[in-house]
Amino acid sequence: MINRRTLLKRLSAIPLVGTVVGSGIPVQSVFAHTPSVPKRDMIKELGLRTFINAAGTYTAMTASLMPEEVMETIEASSKEFIMLDEVQDKVGEKIAEICHAEAATVTSGCWSAMVLGLAGVLTGTDKEKIAQLPNLKGMKSQVIVQKTHNVAYVHALKNTGVELVEVETAEDVEKAINDQTAMLWFLNYTAPEGKIQHEEWVALGKKHNIPTMIDIAADVPPVENLWKFNDMGFDMVCISGGKAMKGPQSAGILMGRKNIIEAARLSAPPRGNTIGRGMKVNKEEILGMYVALELYVKKDHEKEWKSWEQKIAYIEEMAKKVNGVTTSVSVPPVANHTPFLKISWDPAKINLDRTQMQEKLRKGNPSIEVIGFGEHEISCTVFMLRPEEEKIVARRIQEELKAAIA
Repeated sequence: MINRRTLLKRLSAIPLVGTVVGSGIPVQSVFAHTPSVPKRDMIKELGLRTFINAAGTYTAMTASLMPEEVMETIEASSKEFIMLDEVQDKVGEKIAEICHAEAATVTSGCWSAMVLGLAGVLTGTDKEKIAQLPNLKGMKSQVIVQKTHNVAYVHALKNTGVELVEVETAEDVEKAINDQTAMLWFLNYTAPEGKIQHEEWVALGKKHNIPTMIDIAADVPPVENLWKFNDMGFDMVCISGGKAMKGPQSAGILMGRKNIIEAARLSAPPRGNTIGRGMKVNKEEILGMYVALELYVKKDHEKEWKSWEQKIAYIEEMAKKVNGVTTSVSVPPVANHTPFLKISWDPAKINLDRTQMQEKLRKGNPSIEVIGFGEHEISCTVFMLRPEEEKIVARRIQEELKAAIA
């Protein structure tokens, strides 16, 4: 039997051009017909369920699908070593330019942007303070937030060790501000419920020389929101990257005043012994996020909106053909600002509740995810659908409604 060393010697003797000795076969033909190893299909191998996403950019549903250009960027950059800070420097400059900010950095989601941004406010560039977070000894310790904004996402701020101070009116803010006030935080999607709106919030911060931060996690579209709040004067803007922009799901952006962003990065990887050490974003995600942002800004948003309306109208028309069904179309005012279809049915005519309907769509072929709130209704969006999927969604919804007619 031929051994490995002998085989390698013989292979090395094969000319780069010409024919294989004694065979008359071109060398190129030998290698061209070498069978390639088939690519692994991990989804199939692990038995994972895939589905049509008619629900929206929910984290649990893995948000959005990245465009081909983003994936090409991720793959190409994965084959080279680059210093992480250099990637952040260059990409941050580009993002800041697009979004009208002094500076920017890619973070591990909007949550991380809030933690790091507040950390930058608390510590500045003081290395000892950076290392001691969330121990706030010698630092300011309070963040002011409106009562209607004090929801689950404030835990990102609490990661730094701060105490939240609730307010409702501008007068409350004036009374609450003291020498321990580090920041004023604003949650954009709950803005309609608050008594203090954006401009007044920013003005209060500037009056007292206290930094302001706004969370706009899922608040594009409209695309203008990417620079609107920087132009308005917020000191920090935090946004998710993997929702409507279709960047990596684990990426986000912190942008705003240069000195704060620079300080925030001192609590972020690759530096150790910091509160943000575990909030790592790799070079592929940073570059992919930049490309996704570029693509999103250059997109024909008016054309895309009309496409969404057409798809919603198609699903709505199919659903309304079933006796006992009513529909309504709305657009959420802030977060996930896209056409939103609610399909309701009369339980006296259609023997089905929301949970049963969702389960039937989930277990069907193909599997479909929708959302719902009322007992006899479901809701769906179309901005995460791929081409022609609205027809599948419409057909399956109609089939299940018809099948349940009493």
